[in-house]
Amino acid sequence: MSDTGSQNRPLGPIVANWSPPIRPQEDVRIGQYAQLEPLDPARHAALLYRAFSGHPQVWDYMPAGPFGSSSGFHRFVSDITKADYPKFYAVKDLEAGEFGGFCSYLRISPDAGSIEVGYISFAPQLQQTRASTEAMFLMMQWAFDAGYRRYEWKCNALNGPSRRTAQRLGFSYEGTFRQADVVKGRNRDTAWFAVTDTDWPALKEAFSLWLAPSNFDASGQQIERLGDLTRLVRVASDPTL
Repeated sequence: MSDTGSQNRPLGPIVANWSPPIRPQEDVRIGQYAQLEPLDPARHAALLYRAFSGHPQVWDYMPAGPFGSSSGFHRFVSDITKADYPKFYAVKDLEAGEFGGFCSYLRISPDAGSIEVGYISFAPQLQQTRASTEAMFLMMQWAFDAGYRRYEWKCNALNGPSRRTAQRLGFSYEGTFRQADVVKGRNRDTAWFAVTDTDWPALKEAFSLWLAPSNFDASGQQIERLGDLTRLVRVASDPTL
């Protein structure tokens, strides 16, 4: 219920029984098609370097990379995993039996109930697979199960594939922050997207329907498109798409 202030000005609704959620943990998450595990330089760096090799475009919109050597990539993974947060996870495609990328929680704000998924780096063999979609579902599911109210996605405004992916996954477009950063010496405008806890029940059902084995034919082709299932949940669509 909304309320009014001392001068009869509108105030936001009271968040009943609010308590800040926990921060992401060192846990392994296993789905039907994907497995997430805390990113570990010793366990994952060499495997991921091999997956990314020959695909420098993966790093076009990222703050790091591309990497010219396995040792350089290993140092990078070691550096990003030294701190407790952001919290990085390696992604394994269970059908292929291979690690093909990593992602993270960043901008983790338990007091605000807000958390961002980002630094998503998927090699081409992981992109557009059931595993890549389920990995994003597992990340989102943990956040809302933990009690977060807001789940964010931000990307370089010029990164069309990332914008399309955010919308397909059910994120609502919230605007573009102009001249938000300088990355690799270049201007970055940042497109913002988010899912809230009020969106989540319907989105969870959409993901469950899409990920069901019955949604894929004998050749593995989808029957229902996830973007069609999430369309009615989004409160705002990306005007560039």
